[in-house]
Amino acid sequence: MSDAVDVDELQTWLEDGYASSVRTAYLILGNRPDAEDAVQESFLRAWKFRDSLATGSSFKPWLYRVVVNTCNSKLRKEIPHRNRRRPDDDLDDVAMIEDPIGRVTLSYDVMTALRDLPAHLRIVVVLRYYADLSEHDIAIVIGRQPGTVKSRLNEARRRLALHPALQSEAPSSINDRKERQS
Repeated sequence: MSDAVDVDELQTWLEDGYASSVRTAYLILGNRPDAEDAVQESFLRAWKFRDSLATGSSFKPWLYRVVVNTCNSKLRKEIPHRNRRRPDDDLDDVAMIEDPIGRVTLSYDVMTALRDLPAHLRIVVVLRYYADLSEHDIAIVIGRQPGTVKSRLNEARRRLALHPALQSEAPSSINDRKERQS
């Protein structure tokens, strides 16, 4: 096991990364129970295939790749067979998702707009702005080139800027920022 990752180190990372993994899965799937199931399944897969991660490799992109792949499997196989869209008041679950970075506030309007993005765009937004991964790490996670990540982020930002739920918030947040700078 000399080429494999240290088991204690992986176990610590899994314990520390649980909250952010659940938040990421929730933002991708839009449903807390599905997110918790996906993370549990992801962590079991990560533990089972821990020897495939070479020593010196970064855990974060590797684990997020497992989480995203599990979420994608749920989106393809399980969720289409039932109504994935939940009533609007169920978005209160967002408040239960901890933000370890402490700089992201999820509003109802942001969640609505994010939920309306196609999965391939929603995933890169979640990984960049909520999981705080670099574009390079996101490319590793989704198995695409960094240019694809940049393109998807740009398209997602364009669509979010045009989303009706965010139209009313954009000018006031810009004005608030300008007033604070004065």
